[in-house]
Amino acid sequence: METIMQVNRTQFMEEGYLVFREVVPPEELDALRESYELMVSRQREIWARERGPHEPPGGVWETSPQPRLQLGHNPLAGLVDEKTASAVEIWAHENMQGVSTELLGEEDAGVTEMMLMCSPVKDCGPAAWHRDHHPIDTAPLQGYIDDIVETGPRYVQWNLSLYDDNVLWVLPGSHLRVNTEAENELLLADPKVPLPGAVQTHLNAGDGVVYILPILHWGSNYSRKMRRTIHGGFANYTHYQALDYVDYLSPEIRERFDRWHKRSNQMQIWCEDALRAAIEKDATAYHTALENLHPSRAEKGKMLSTVFLCKAACFVALEHGYELPEIPDGLRSRGKGFHAITLNWGPPFAERFTQEEAITLWERFKPLDALLKTDEELYLPGFQSGPMHYYFNEMPANFGISDFIKTWVP
Repeated sequence: METIMQVNRTQFMEEGYLVFREVVPPEELDALRESYELMVSRQREIWARERGPHEPPGGVWETSPQPRLQLGHNPLAGLVDEKTASAVEIWAHENMQGVSTELLGEEDAGVTEMMLMCSPVKDCGPAAWHRDHHPIDTAPLQGYIDDIVETGPRYVQWNLSLYDDNVLWVLPGSHLRVNTEAENELLLADPKVPLPGAVQTHLNAGDGVVYILPILHWGSNYSRKMRRTIHGGFANYTHYQALDYVDYLSPEIRERFDRWHKRSNQMQIWCEDALRAAIEKDATAYHTALENLHPSRAEKGKMLSTVFLCKAACFVALEHGYELPEIPDGLRSRGKGFHAITLNWGPPFAERFTQEEAITLWERFKPLDALLKTDEELYLPGFQSGPMHYYFNEMPANFGISDFIKTWVP
């Protein structure tokens, strides 16, 4: 299939988002709705079985302001079969995968998360303005901005509506800057009202909006109005916890998922190479591993990757049971997940290292971790983090890869 969307990457880079019409061809919309609705029914049965003792009969379906289905991450979910395969295959459609590849500047963007956002059973009102960003377990915002300006985004995120949807608002250009003082004041006063200059994305059924994280955005009204909005993203690599659903996909699309999975496995090997180079204090091997991980990235991008590797080193040590007093509880609790922007591969990755290697690894990265935080507790609105000692915005000043490598030598 050829991409029928007209892609303006310059506008995308400047504003941080684009709206595309009829991403789902009109003649395919009803069938896709049926696939997703069948999965919703299956997931509701699972939530009902898994509900807690004090939850209503429907469990999450009745308690969440935005019930979400996650495809392909839980092998026991059983949501995808021959009747619902189109719900996965839409992610490989040229109107999504092809467009994302062009926007990322990659040769073959891979699907990361695949979700469906649903309307709640009762009106829940607005969420808060936020960036999909947790500085405590990723990196300061300025590191992302520098990397985007230097080379382009590493990840693009989609909302694809199966029914008319005007919930999402975005603040154009906010992916390239920190919050203004005026915005911080407004967000502290009330984070659930429109910000000056913000744009409401009015999506008709089948339309999509794609945006660059960490753009400021807002879920303006989680009401009972029918909402089935496909949500997820694309990156150079991903991390599939389960691939049991690929047997139901067409051979061509199955081959794509297999290709993305193999590429991600290779990324894990290069990530391990970088961490082992740090253990061995091998500067040449570290530079080589960074180049393998992100060959298109320039100096600031590679510094951002080094911060991600610092978090990975922390999670490896924690997974081996080490008590690290300098690590706050908020960071400890976030080591179980994966996001395509970072280099945290989850608990199984830690098994590649012995306990002794894990603590040595953390010793190599601890000086960098110290530069990423302060003794003073900090807080800025518009992030998915509460008060913490890690900097929200600032990367270490006048500190690059060579400076990091120098910390290996006493």
